[in-house]
Amino acid sequence: MDMRSRVNDALKTAMKNKDAERLSTLRLICAAIKDRDIAMRGSDDERELTDDDILAILGKMVKQRQESARAYEEGGRLELAEKELSEIEVIEDFLPKQLSKDETDVAVEKAITNVGADSIRDMGKVMGELKAEYTGRMDFGKVGPMVKEKLG
Repeated sequence: MDMRSRVNDALKTAMKNKDAERLSTLRLICAAIKDRDIAMRGSDDERELTDDDILAILGKMVKQRQESARAYEEGGRLELAEKELSEIEVIEDFLPKQLSKDETDVAVEKAITNVGADSIRDMGKVMGELKAEYTGRMDFGKVGPMVKEKLG
């Protein structure tokens, strides 16, 4: 089942179960997907969103909520931070399992070998290889410095 169908099915289930918190987050996910659909219509790259595109949207949503939760915690707004964290849990239901630190190390080494990278100038190729294979399964903000260190 594709990602869009999974989200829509979860939305229907949340409506039936009258699960207001989950329903709210699922509506945000649907809105983000629809926004990307609309943005794609006017672009040169007019195509249907793929599961990888939706995974990227969900990953971005998680990252935004993590940053918001951190800001709310620093500002003493714990109830808002908890809301952000509960939204993260709902969004992560649709993301594949994140790679462990060891698995990420192996994936980085494999990508470096696959593209034949030997200097920092090849970092873009390595990151492209990783994004093609592991979208939604690793945090590229953390992986970038790892790649830089290995190529440096």
